[in-house]
Amino acid sequence: MAKNKSKAPKNSSQHPMEDFLRMDRMPHIWCPGCGLGTNLTAFTEAIKKAGIDFDKVAVVSGIGCTARVAGYVKVDSYHTTHGRAIPFATGIKLANRDLTTVVISGDGDLFAIGGNHLIHAARRNIDLTVICVNNFIYGMTGGQTAPTTPLKAYSSTAPFKNYEPPFNLVSLVTSSGATYVARWTSLHIRRMTDSIVEAVNNKGFSFIEIVSPCPTVFARKNKKGSGLDLLDHFGKRSVIDHSANPNDIPMDLENPIVCGVFVNKPKPSFWENVQTGIHGEVKKHRDYEKSLSQE
Repeated sequence: MAKNKSKAPKNSSQHPMEDFLRMDRMPHIWCPGCGLGTNLTAFTEAIKKAGIDFDKVAVVSGIGCTARVAGYVKVDSYHTTHGRAIPFATGIKLANRDLTTVVISGDGDLFAIGGNHLIHAARRNIDLTVICVNNFIYGMTGGQTAPTTPLKAYSSTAPFKNYEPPFNLVSLVTSSGATYVARWTSLHIRRMTDSIVEAVNNKGFSFIEIVSPCPTVFARKNKKGSGLDLLDHFGKRSVIDHSANPNDIPMDLENPIVCGVFVNKPKPSFWENVQTGIHGEVKKHRDYEKSLSQE
């Protein structure tokens, strides 16, 4: 990989992440206690740790609180339409395979309107890293029930509690064919960082779920306290088990939050399969034409 071109802070008054953030867009719009700042720090630290040149990184997001990441990072980034981050990122990766292409978006954007794109990108094993911040609710647009809202949780569209079973994200992407699958919370900052390093180095479809606090909407509606209270709650409930079966560890309000790297089994990516197939077909036709010329 190319060496990172980042520089050390010019002076003690410079923010340590100033070289990687668009400081002209600060202060950000995220609420106090939200986990998104921590998650963004983990991502930038992971890119540095992986030794990837920031000029060779593309970040794509859809719509929502998490999707604001694309507007804050000082790399080539794209804030796309709702649910369309993955097909947009697929086009970028196929056009320039030298780019480390990362989709960072929320559970609503990726698994509701964007769900069909996600499962097919995993099935094809597109060489992308998808980081999904799961805060259990539509935070930016009014607190509606999301595909991840736990059973019996309150939302603005479920005033008598939610009775729709939520997706188990790590199970869904594993069954769709992802070659790297992990889950962490915003409390697991070092493990999350190391996991992102592994994901961006994996040649294929990588997926990381980050369980993250939403104090303004989800916590308020469900009487979970502040962002710090939610992190404390995550810490008490979290269990790290890399051997866990993704199908057996759904997310809910009370049971353990099982974290870890559940899948890490590289296989040929979509592009590699296409190239192998085309070369095989070309060789077959050349051999056939050669045999005709020798008759």
